[in-house]
Formats: sequence, C-alpha cells, structure tokens
Amino acid sequence: MATADEEPASIEHPLLEPNFLERRLYQLKLAGTAANHHTLVCLPTGLGKTTVSLLVTARRLEEVGGKSLMLAPTKPLVQQHADFYREALQIPDDEIVVFTGDVSPDDRAAMWESATVVMATPQVIENDLVGSRISLADVTHVTFDECHRATGDYAYNYIAERYHADAREPLVTGMSASPGGDEEAILEVCENLGLQEVEVMTEEDADVDEFTHDTDVEWERIDLPEEVIAIRDALNEVIKERLEKLKELGVAKSTQPDQSQKDLNRMRAELQQLINNDQSEGFEGMSVHAEVMKLRQAVTLVETQSVEALRRYFERQRNQARSSGASKASQRMVSDPRVREAMRKAENFDEIHPKYSKARMLLAETLGLEGGERVIVFTESRDTAEALTDFLSESFDAKRFVGQGDREGSDGMTQKQQQEVLDEFRAGEFEVLVSTSVAEEGLDVPEVDLVLFYEPVPTAIRSIQRKGRTGRQSEGRVVVLMAEDTRDEAYFWISRRREKEMESELRDLKGMADDLEDELDDSQQSLADFEDGGESGAKVNDNGGNPDAVGDSSSGSGGVADQPGLQEFADGADAADPDDDIETHEPHAEGETVELVADQREMDANIARDLSRREEIDVRLETLEVGDYVLSDRVVVERKSVADFVDSLVGGDRSVFEQVGAMARHYSRPVVVVEGAGLYEQRDVHPNAVRGALSSLAVDFGASVLRTESEDDTTELLAVIAGREQATADREVSVHGEKGTKTLSEQQEYVVASIAEIGPVTARSLLSEFGTVEGVMIATEDELQAADGVGKVTAERIREVVGSDYSG
Repeated sequence: MATADEEPASIEHPLLEPNFLERRLYQLKLAGTAANHHTLVCLPTGLGKTTVSLLVTARRLEEVGGKSLMLAPTKPLVQQHADFYREALQIPDDEIVVFTGDVSPDDRAAMWESATVVMATPQVIENDLVGSRISLADVTHVTFDECHRATGDYAYNYIAERYHADAREPLVTGMSASPGGDEEAILEVCENLGLQEVEVMTEEDADVDEFTHDTDVEWERIDLPEEVIAIRDALNEVIKERLEKLKELGVAKSTQPDQSQKDLNRMRAELQQLINNDQSEGFEGMSVHAEVMKLRQAVTLVETQSVEALRRYFERQRNQARSSGASKASQRMVSDPRVREAMRKAENFDEIHPKYSKARMLLAETLGLEGGERVIVFTESRDTAEALTDFLSESFDAKRFVGQGDREGSDGMTQKQQQEVLDEFRAGEFEVLVSTSVAEEGLDVPEVDLVLFYEPVPTAIRSIQRKGRTGRQSEGRVVVLMAEDTRDEAYFWISRRREKEMESELRDLKGMADDLEDELDDSQQSLADFEDGGESGAKVNDNGGNPDAVGDSSSGSGGVADQPGLQEFADGADAADPDDDIETHEPHAEGETVELVADQREMDANIARDLSRREEIDVRLETLEVGDYVLSDRVVVERKSVADFVDSLVGGDRSVFEQVGAMARHYSRPVVVVEGAGLYEQRDVHPNAVRGALSSLAVDFGASVLRTESEDDTTELLAVIAGREQATADREVSVHGEKGTKTLSEQQEYVVASIAEIGPVTARSLLSEFGTVEGVMIATEDELQAADGVGKVTAERIREVVGSDYSG
C-alpha cells in the first residue's frame, strides 16, 4: 500500500487516461475473468464495480473493436456512468453517448451508428431492438449494471437473449452488490443473462479489506401517539370485515389484518382461478381483495410513514373514487363510515410525528455536535420525502431527490433536476439529501456521515444498496427508525435475516464458478466457449519502473510475471484454448420478411417483443394515431383486454367506438381483438350491453371483432394476418394515420392504391406506366393492362370505380 508521500500505483492501457485509475488488485482479478468469460461480478457497493466493467470494455475495444453497451436501471445512474467513462477513456466524448427516453428514436438510430460506447436504460434499448432501429451485431461487450433485476419480464432478459443471438463476438458482464437472496435466484440471473462465471469479492477478502470500513446498524424504537394508533385500529377493523368476506368465499384462512404478502398473493391467485372457471363470486372477491390492498397501504402509511403521507393518500383515493370509471373498491372504501372517520382524524392531527422528531434530533447530533457534513435520509414514500424535506428544511439545508414519474399531488423530478441536486450535494452546497429508492442503486453520491432509514427495508438488496452509501474512507453510521409494534419491526427482522442469508450465499458463491456449468442449461454452457481475444492488456505503473509490469504484447502472454490479478487482466483468467472450436453468433438471417408496425404504448404487453424474436417478422415501433398494430395498407388492429374493452364502454378518455371510427376513416379493414376470458362477467355490465357493443362495431363501423385467449394467442393471430396480407396478398404496410405530411409521390400512390383497393404495389406500377394520377384515371381497360401486374379483372374493377355514376 502506498505511503502518505507516494502516489498510489495506477493502471495504464492504450485506451485509459494515464494515472487516472488507482491500482486495486481485486478489481484487476475480477476484470481478468470478465474479459474472457460471460461473468457475474459481485462486489460490495462503493468498491468500484464500474471500474471492473471499464477495464473489460477498454480491453475489448482495443483487441476486438466494435462498440460497447452499458445498461443501468435509472437515468441518473446512466448519466453518472457516462461521465465516468468520458473521464477515464481516451475516446472522444461524442463517441460516448447516452440513450434514454429523452432522446428521440430517430436521433438514437443515428447516434448508434457513430458511437463507440453507449450508456442506456434497458427499456430504451429494448424498444430500439423491437423496433429494428439498432443492431447488436457489432457490440463486443455488454454490461448489465444492477443485474439482480434480470428476473421476470425485465428488459435485461430480452436484451441478453437478442445479444447472444445477434452479436458476432459477444461478451457479457453482470454487476451487482447483491445478486439475489439465495442460490436459485442467483442462478436465475445467470441463466437469463447467459453468464457462466461467478466472481465474488466480499469485505472479508484481504485485497478488499483495506478499502472498507465496518458499518454498524443502529435502530431507534419509536412509540406512536394514541391518535395515530386510533387511526390505524379503525382501518384495521375495516380490513378484518373485508377479510371475513374473503373467508366466506374460501380464499382467506384468517381475518387478522397483518396478513403476509405471500398469503394475499395466494388469495388473489385463488380468486383468479374462480374467474377462470366462470364463477361470478371470483369477480366480487377480486374487488374486495383490491379494497383490502388499498386499506393495507393506508395502514402502512400511518404506521411507518406519517399522518401527512396518509392525508395525501386519502386525498388521491377520494379523487379517484369521484372519477369516471372508478372501481367499486375505491368507491366502497372512501364511503365506509370508519374510513371517513379515520380521514377526519388524520385531517385534525396537528402534532409532529415522532419519527420526524427523532430524525431531526439525529441530524442535529451528526451535523452539529459531531461536526458531520452530509446526511442521506431514505424513505419508501415520495409523499414522505416531500413532507420530510419541508420539515427538515426548517432546521437544515435539505433537498429532496425523487424519481421522474409524476402522479396527482406529487410531482417528479426531471433528469436535469436530479443531476443538479446530486452535483450540489457532492459539492457540499447543502447537507441533507432526502431520497426515495431512486438513489439506492449505484449512484455515486459522496461519502456521508449518516444514512438514516426512515423505515426498515424488507428486501436485502435494497438494504445493502442503502448501507453502501456510507463513507468508505471513515466509518459511517446507519440508523433505522422503527415504530414500536408495527410492520416496521417485522420488516426490520426480515431484512436482517435476508441480509445474513445473502452474505452467506455470497461466501458460498466464491467457490461456485467451477460448478456453475453443471447447474445451468446446456444451451447456456455453449455461451462460455469464448476465445481469449487479446494480445494487449493492462500495464501497471508502480512509479518504480517495475520491469514485470509490462510484457511483450506480441507474445500474446501479457508478460506480467508474479503479479496475480494483473496477469489475469493482461492474459485473461482461465483463457480458452485457442485450438478449441469457437461457436459463432451470426445475426438474424436476411431475406423476405413480413413487416408490422406496433404502437410504442403497446410495449407494456409482450406481443411486439415476441414478434421481434422471429426472423421472418420485422417490427417497427411508432406512436400511432390510430390502432395498436398496422399489418398492411388496409388492416389496422386495436387490441383490448376483456377488462379494458368493458371499461371503454362505460367511460375513459376515448370510447372504443371513437377509436374504431378513427381506424375506419384511415383503413378499409379495421380489426378489434378482444383478449382474455370472462367478457360477459366484467364490472356488473349486462351481457346484452356487451353484445350490443360488439354488434355496433361490426355493423355500424365495419370492424372485424376477433377473440383471443391470451397474449400468446394474439401474437400468433397478428403474425398470421400480417403474413396473409403481405406474403399472400402482396400488400405493403402503410401508416395512414400518422401526423407527418406525406410527400407528393406518397400522396399519389395513396390515391391510386385506394382505387378498388388495388394496393401500393399495383399503384406504383400504374403510376410508372402513365406518369400521373390523371393518366391512370382516364386510361382504358386495354391501356391499364399494359402496366405490370394489372390483368383483365383488375382493369375492369378500376374502370368500374372510376367510370361509374355516383349513387350515394
């Protein structure tokens, strides 16, 4: 370790800024493995996971070329990574680009072509892949930051699948301080991302220990005042009564209000099964279950947050119940006398919540008596973050930090505002950051003297992320506020147990790399067959002219003798045998494809994503003015779930009739797909009202109404219709409802294509033959047949439309 008078040793590489990265042996060891295998890198927060990814990126770009992609779950984190890479890499800043939803799709497509390093949120890359705006063929390194998110339908999974399929020379690095609560969860992440190696460093490792300090967790027990307990008890009485109804239906085993989330999820699944079996009590029970969830949220707020947060929640529920199309659960809850009494008590409560008082006292100790400089306060609730910031600002210089989404009564922050607040906090321009979960994962906030949990966090992942924000150069303090005899206590002990389990799992994982292939599918194993690409590697400048620090790059060995970790990075840990067979990854085969245009807003469903996986289908994403999917120049599809279809009959921003009417004005074959079961059992709407709506769509609007069982069924139906229209009928996709003005030639093609519905291909043939729309209109049958693709029948149809008297 360098003495006080010495500069710490730094890493040199042709693409790294000189003397920028401090030499840390554990980072070089991790990078050595990750440079040669699809690797999960597990490293405690604050110890430089991003640096590991940077080292691998630098090596891949130098040795293999192509471009690098780094994905992170939030916009502030993406921007932070971009700033770090621009500082660290000797690559022009304009070749290190940021992709978020704030950049238009057309701009992203152009930027992608010229970029060397792309930093992005996963949803944007997923959209661009589904919409065929970008190709991963030339991407030689992808980093999935906070990769523990790669479960379920999260965008990471789709991107990884496409990357392994499309990239010529793929290499994946997954990074997390907390990849999962058990071996099964970690293996799921590995399988979803195609990872084959697991590299783990804990704070117990000698190489890591010198860069860490212990962080003890303290907890402060808070007694709730009687008025707050009275509000909670009143709400719990309503929950008991609603659970009694669910018990009568046979889905609830107990009426105690402190049901576990697992039991509530089980109840919902059983109710869904009743619905699937066409039992009407399932719908009634689902409405009661929804009310229980709303009431539990109110109890959680008053127990663990503040009365002010509860007031804001109640106000939103009242407004929701008054809105058109309000659910019965909302209406029933706000009209219950006991809930109304709880609302009144909340409105009249004017004391300082004891959690507020304790937070203020702890901040005064840290920033005043102990001479601290910075504090972060984390809370689960945006309402609490806003109210607590106002309260603390009376005594301290405090600012809030929340996500970008907004909702009624609670505005979000723009990406620019988030960045400004973080920059000011780093610069010491204010002393207290009150943040929701948006700052938990990986954001480079400065060392702080205190991390205050306004409430315990029941998930080990988030708890670890938050504690990682305390100072690494000096011991930080973590304090958890815990309301006595409330959910806080249960959450705290759950968090403690899960953290210990995860620490144990990470220790176990340290020796798991050799056995991982046996745990994963055969289809995943082939992804690990990756040849060591490089001859050049990292060089260590130890300011002592160490001859072992630099090797003969022409030898391909790296030449870094007796330096574990450096050898791995220069040579590649466990490098593949150059004589091994290498599996090549070709991009999707090119050929005749069927095109489909999907509305951007349909990405909430999996349909466009699933269609884009098919080599024979080319999906394009646009913001459509009418419909959800355009399958040809005459077919547009509006997709409705059964619930959405019925909702659109009784309220909403636009009724289904307005939507289909707009479709019919632009396309000759509008189609409505109604997806799911239970069409006649929704929201107490009489079946004849639903039948009447279906009849009107078909008879009055000329729409075809098709039923599907599921998203998968809808996906297959769209593929069949698009193939029939384009491959069989030789029609092309044309978006008629777009805002942009068509060019003159496009307008001419559109006019001619509409004659007897001959389509765009024949229209272009006719215009090429006759030169003008007028020429087509005055041509005789014999003259029309001179055009390619126009036979006697088509010529007769054209003349019939053009030459017949109008009899409207």
